[in-house]
Amino acid sequence: MAKKILIVDDSSTIRQTVAVALSQIGYDLIEACDGVDGLLRLAQNSDVALVICDVNMPKKNGIEVLLTIRADARYAAVPVVMLTTEGNPDLMEQAKLAGAKGWLVKPFRPEALVSTVKKLAGLP
Repeated sequence: MAKKILIVDDSSTIRQTVAVALSQIGYDLIEACDGVDGLLRLAQNSDVALVICDVNMPKKNGIEVLLTIRADARYAAVPVVMLTTEGNPDLMEQAKLAGAKGWLVKPFRPEALVSTVKKLAGLP
């Protein structure tokens, strides 16, 4: 059975780009349109192997999503990768301290995304 990756981004274009890159190498993908939707979908899919999360989103931003995930013992071991237009070192440090395992800046290279996912989630 393929590993599940949760993609949380308010841009449908980014979700689609990530989905194309990862589905071609065998991951099952779940998409969420904002932070609140992402947390709901995570709760519905307890076997998610990795979360890819935007930072700037409506309803709940990526740092808030990350902190919520880390506060829940059920998801303590699930790696979270931030995928964002932000290159702010302070924000990157905040995410790292909150428990992010990676940070990719948009626009991203699909190869970099695939490499990061394979390293953190394991091969499908």
